[in-house]
Amino acid sequence: MKKVERINIIMRYINNRAHFTISEIMREFNISRSTAIRDIREIEAMGMPLVAEVGRDGGYFVMNNSVLPTVRFTDNEIKALFIAFMATRNQQLPYLKSRQSLAEKLLGLISENQQDDLVVLNQILLFEGTNPHNPDLLDLSDLPHPMLEKLIQILLTDSYLLVSIKEEKVIKSYPVYLLHLYREKSLWQIEGFDLEEEKRRIIPVDNLVDVEPYPAKKRTSKKKILEKLNKQEESINLVVELGPKAIAQFKKYHPVRISISYTNPYQTTAILKTCIHVDNSEELTEMTNWLLFLGGDIKVREMPEELLEGLQERLFLYCP
Repeated sequence: MKKVERINIIMRYINNRAHFTISEIMREFNISRSTAIRDIREIEAMGMPLVAEVGRDGGYFVMNNSVLPTVRFTDNEIKALFIAFMATRNQQLPYLKSRQSLAEKLLGLISENQQDDLVVLNQILLFEGTNPHNPDLLDLSDLPHPMLEKLIQILLTDSYLLVSIKEEKVIKSYPVYLLHLYREKSLWQIEGFDLEEEKRRIIPVDNLVDVEPYPAKKRTSKKKILEKLNKQEESINLVVELGPKAIAQFKKYHPVRISISYTNPYQTTAILKTCIHVDNSEELTEMTNWLLFLGGDIKVREMPEELLEGLQERLFLYCP
């Protein structure tokens, strides 16, 4: 954790307590005594009114009616926040309903000159998915699935879930240990370990009907889950070398679970290694389309026969 970030967190930690000691700060933030004392002195210098108590059990407390120092943004920080809002306003992100009040509070903190700069940025910048006829910072037209925020709220305290989803008009429930919650192709997905079938499972958030914590007495320990996942690690059956043009395409889009390793210091060549489930027709089709999307600047070292046949079939259709 960087020093500035740590000091900000410590300020909030001590502001919410009637009394604290150096030892508590050391334990809470895993820092040495000298670092804790130095941080407390910097916080005092920033204007937080701390009163030291002398004695064996002495410590510090914050004077009554004290508040944290006012947060101030630089011009570049304001532009960074504004552009981040602009770039994500039409994406299905959680807590979108809070963005309007958040934006209004931020705008109320800045000067008229800074507001004028944001007006200009709003006029000249357009991002993917933005409606050019309504480039409004506070536009909340693309709300995420209503279960997404409930899911995240539970995940903040518990990774063991009982998820209920709708499959072909039938409600099914799966007990899972969440590994990742990710967004791919504008869809949110749950990657979890199925506690009953003991295998990795992908669940679309759009199919969620309900989610709740899984009963503690039925849970498998995290250690055992990770051990089983390690034993189930699939062997790599797709190895591809990428040139600069293919790397550029990779950066435009790639499946979440796939990564590349650069093979020279200039990042102009790379290698891709992954496992393709040849018994999954949907995955085969997706990988066929994606490899064609990468273009001709690739060299195949290893590839499943089923995937090769799919590529040859597609290429034949293009060049009869």
